[in-house]
Amino acid sequence: MREHLSAISAQLVANITRLCVIVLLAGAACQSTAVSTSPANGTGFPVAIQKNDGATLTLARQPHRIVSLSPTATEMLFAIGAGKQVVAVDDQSNYPSSAPTTKLSGSQPNVEAIAGYSPDLVIISDDAGGLVKGLAALNVPTLPEPAAKDLNDTYSQIGQLGRATGHTGEAGRLVSTMRSDIASIVASAGKPARRVTVYHELDDTFFSATSRTFIGQMYVLLGLRNIADGASGAAADYPQLSSEFIVSSSPDLIVLADTKCCHQDLQTVSTRPGWAAISAVKRGDVLGVDDDIASRWGPRVVQLLRLIAARVNRLSHAPAQGG
Repeated sequence: MREHLSAISAQLVANITRLCVIVLLAGAACQSTAVSTSPANGTGFPVAIQKNDGATLTLARQPHRIVSLSPTATEMLFAIGAGKQVVAVDDQSNYPSSAPTTKLSGSQPNVEAIAGYSPDLVIISDDAGGLVKGLAALNVPTLPEPAAKDLNDTYSQIGQLGRATGHTGEAGRLVSTMRSDIASIVASAGKPARRVTVYHELDDTFFSATSRTFIGQMYVLLGLRNIADGASGAAADYPQLSSEFIVSSSPDLIVLADTKCCHQDLQTVSTRPGWAAISAVKRGDVLGVDDDIASRWGPRVVQLLRLIAARVNRLSHAPAQGG
């Protein structure tokens, strides 16, 4: 959840229309960053990579002792074939299972502990505790990969990691596959017979996510109406809703992204005061998703979208039910 919480403090991109997002997925003019197709597997070095702060990181040679302090970046690295170059990851990087296990912390990093792995590249999600400065003093290059704002950001980060690790070709193929899969999922959803409403739950204190967030844009893709967008006086992208507001909104679909952290499911939700009257609860349309997949905006976002789309396909062609 650390990367997810760090994203809350940033102002993310404005709400997008479904049509524009589909155009983005097709790789048309909306695309912000192209993935390089230069040779992979260690060729093409040195490489210069522009970081999110505008500075340039130059890598003289292909890194072979990578430390990843970002669970999302860890998933990306293994997905593009750079897993064998990863010698250590943070204690939240639990996927894939082949990733090395350590006690390194990304939220409270220890420079000496990280340096103990003799890294030639450290990848981070944010500069916690002045980590970049500390590693720079040891001449260890650091590449920040903050929480993605949208799918194009995810594609860009995959491409950037591909260049940084010498796996540009594999990164390009992964992005191409993700674009194709997501476009296929969206197309298969078709035009719903009615507008389905959704409530996305981040934890059992009713924090949610609007359509301006990365996860919110997944619902926009599928043509859903997010009840968090209508929360009275909620200016934040991740508002805390009230139980009464959720009950009165009576969403057609509830997506629980707190199945691990808070052990929530259909049974626990149905016992909340008044929630038995919600349309989603009446129908059993309470979808539990893996907390990690729902908060790491990397390759497994395809898996998340497919899971939600399958439920939406059934719901969008079912008759509406009053709350």
